[in-house]
Order: sequence, then C-alpha cells, then structure tokens
Amino acid sequence: KEAVEETRGQILTYNGAPIDATFFSTSNGYTENSEAIWSNSVPYLKSVASPWDKNSPRFNGQKIFSVKEFESLLGVKVPNGSQIGKVIERTAGKRVAKVDINGKVVSGKEIREKLGLMSTDFTWERKGSNIIINTKGYGHGVGMSQYGANGMAKEGKSYADIVTYYYQGVEIGRTDTLMASITAKK
Repeated sequence: KEAVEETRGQILTYNGAPIDATFFSTSNGYTENSEAIWSNSVPYLKSVASPWDKNSPRFNGQKIFSVKEFESLLGVKVPNGSQIGKVIERTAGKRVAKVDINGKVVSGKEIREKLGLMSTDFTWERKGSNIIINTKGYGHGVGMSQYGANGMAKEGKSYADIVTYYYQGVEIGRTDTLMASITAKK
C-alpha cells in the first residue's frame, strides 16, 4: 500500500508512450530480450544482469521424465546412448534458444512449455530410461525480475533505480501530463 501511495500518478514511458511492464519471478542471473520469447523486439525489454536472483528459492528446479514421455511430449525420437540433444543456439539471456534433437530443431520456449519447465535455461542428462532436466530461474525472463528487484531494494536502491535498470531507456512521468498530451492530440 505504501509503494502504491508513493508512486500514485506516475507512469513508465518509452518515447512518450506507456510501457508494457512485464515481469517474472526469478532470473537465471540475466533477464531476457523480448524477441527471444515473443515475436516482437521491444527496445526497453533487453537483457540485463540480475545477480540477486541466485538467492531465490526458485533459482534451481528439476523435473524427471521417462524417455518415452519426453519423446511423446516433444514429438521427437531421442538417439540411443547418453546423447539427448545438442544446444545449437543461446539467447542474450544465456537461455536455450534452439536444440537439435536427433535432426529435429526445437526451440527452448517450446521445450519449456511442452515439458512444464520453470525456465528455458536448462541442462539435461539421461540416466537409464529417464531424462533429468535441471533449470535455473523461474518464468519467461522478460522485463523485471521480482527477486532481482527485491535484492536491489535490500541494497538500498530506490524504485526509480530499479525500474530504470530493468526497463532500459524508460522515463518516469506523470499520468496527468501524459493524459493531457493524449487529449491534446485528439
């Protein structure tokens, strides 16, 4: 309630327009560029370091799948042996962008969604008839990390410091000024 009262009448803008202030729980140590997750590149949603997240209880995650379940969920055939797939591209936020699984290229986003993983920053290993997947971070990674923002606040950073760090190139403006300019244009 205190934070809401202290920021009443303020708005984040980029080039004079309100921003889409996306956020998520916990980064893998970096936030993500918007175009790594969504179809468009948003200039204020760019990857930044977020080292405070390493203290989050959601920083590490793990899921175990049988090979058959893994293959069924992803529509792939895992090769024999210890090899599962090879990461062929990473994102600016150091997450998996694309993996080649026995000749089929699958995006990290698709793997996260179809397997219900906490993050697109993952490693995997085959143990017998199971595949163990370890993740770092929790959420899509675009915009402001909640644990990162909390870590910055604990270090004494202001809300202005925090939002201008996670949302690159934004300005904190007044809603009344923005509304006046919108009304004047009509």
